[in-house]
Amino acid sequence: MSRTLHFIAAAALVFGAVACGGDDKSAPTVEPTTSAVATTVAATTTVAPSTTLPATTTTEVPVPVYPLTGLPVTDPAVAERPALVVKIDNNAAARPQNGLNEADIVFEEIVEVQTRFAAVFQSQGADPVGPIRSARTQDVLLLGSLNSPLFMWSGGNGNVTRTIEGSDFVNLSAQRGNVYKAAGFFRNNQRSNPHDLYASTTGAWTLTPEGASAPPQQFLYRKQGEPAVGEATTGVDLNMDGLPIEWRFDAPSGAYLRSNNGTPHMDALSGQVSTENVLVMFVDYQPSPADNRSPEAQTIGAGEAWLFTGGVLQRGTWTRNDRLSAIVLHDAAGATIPLTPGRTFIELAREATANATT
Repeated sequence: MSRTLHFIAAAALVFGAVACGGDDKSAPTVEPTTSAVATTVAATTTVAPSTTLPATTTTEVPVPVYPLTGLPVTDPAVAERPALVVKIDNNAAARPQNGLNEADIVFEEIVEVQTRFAAVFQSQGADPVGPIRSARTQDVLLLGSLNSPLFMWSGGNGNVTRTIEGSDFVNLSAQRGNVYKAAGFFRNNQRSNPHDLYASTTGAWTLTPEGASAPPQQFLYRKQGEPAVGEATTGVDLNMDGLPIEWRFDAPSGAYLRSNNGTPHMDALSGQVSTENVLVMFVDYQPSPADNRSPEAQTIGAGEAWLFTGGVLQRGTWTRNDRLSAIVLHDAAGATIPLTPGRTFIELAREATANATT
């Protein structure tokens, strides 16, 4: 699969715009007629009144787009499937991972030791995907807007397990025997435990319950070809609890490329990790009610947001009213900030841990 702008697909309820229309048409004007009264009399001209038909208006035809990328649909059946969240390890021993470039949206969360990913698949999949690790209570707070997503994880302690089981997620824990088999879980003998658990997104979608449907659109997107407006930047540097992360804009591809502490962050399936949008959400972290040693991102409420898209930085705020609400981005004037159609990487960063680069 392509590494950058190859996520073209469609969401049944979300629409872009393609113009079609007719030409303006007018009734013909009668040509003047000349009558010679006498050789000494000037010719006279009679012109018939002209009638102009009203101009034909341009009609916008809705084009279906995938809800998590804003890109046009290429496979209607894919557009109808539910979101699938996979918890992916980000320990140094887990790199390179499989599937980060195939996910429509990736959330990076701080955990007990640096970070972990919640990769959201819908328009594409990854076979295999992983390494897969455990969930956190912050996942239930963060991912509720995805319309009861399938949730693939390795399992966790009793408190986290009860939290996931009590949520509206479709529980695809590797600890459940029927899930383990159907989702194609396996141990990769080239990796050390616990960084060796993989599965198949294709297998996971076979476990979709009856009545499940696609997620709603999560963000507003610019029209194709419409330039982003903001401060010109080359990208952003972050420090996620001791993990230095760099995102740099690559103008030829229109994507941001990721490095960790100066080393390109690679995906085993498709090369250097990339994305069309990097959204830095500055959030507070509190101890998880399931384990006070585990940080929990507070993603309900409001806070500062930086959106890096199309080579510019747009500063604003993020808001969420409750766990079922999508993230809404506003600029200083209160207008909704649009993203570039494509994939989005969301950094749940602590305050004052990011710097825009020039």
